[in-house]
Amino acid sequence: MRKLLWLLAFFASAAQADAVDALREFTRDVKSGRTTFTQVVTSAQSTDSAKKKTSSGSFEFARPNRFRFAYAKPYEQVIVGDGEKVWLYDVDLQQVTVRAMDQALGATPAALLAGANVDKDFELKAQPSAQGLDWVQATPRAKGEAAGFQSLRVGFKGKALSAIELVDNFGQRSLLTFGEVATNVTPAADAFRFTPPKGVEVLKQ
Repeated sequence: MRKLLWLLAFFASAAQADAVDALREFTRDVKSGRTTFTQVVTSAQSTDSAKKKTSSGSFEFARPNRFRFAYAKPYEQVIVGDGEKVWLYDVDLQQVTVRAMDQALGATPAALLAGANVDKDFELKAQPSAQGLDWVQATPRAKGEAAGFQSLRVGFKGKALSAIELVDNFGQRSLLTFGEVATNVTPAADAFRFTPPKGVEVLKQ
């Protein structure tokens, strides 16, 4: 019995270590990628599934620091990082917000997935497996970088990126679940460019 418990503990720790290695390999070997995602946001106070906010869209990135989140449902919104600036376009509001990359990116999921050096920017720690995934906690190394959230975790199924979970400082939980990731793809020439449409309000921060 003691031997069985030891073996179970060994395999559990090995799976967690593999998740850290999987994240490092993903950020090292995958130079670009494309996938779909579903995002579920739950407030800290709510346990009612009807009050969860669900959205979906597509995600594309190319290292370093170029990415595009395109939300399609229930509202259209586009977030583009072009390597120098981050553009957020809210279609319903007809409004664009633009910020410098170093101010906007910080220690965010986009920085984690599209950044150049994950170990330089984050401290990685294996977490217990849950929901069929092996999890890695990513803690920003730079002081003050974590001011926007309480925790950031990345979930892998084997070597495949599957999910990101972020809990902000108000206890609001955002879970992004990814579809199959097409890796090292050639992005479209204009994938990470953004030009504000005519007539929209542009706010610089």
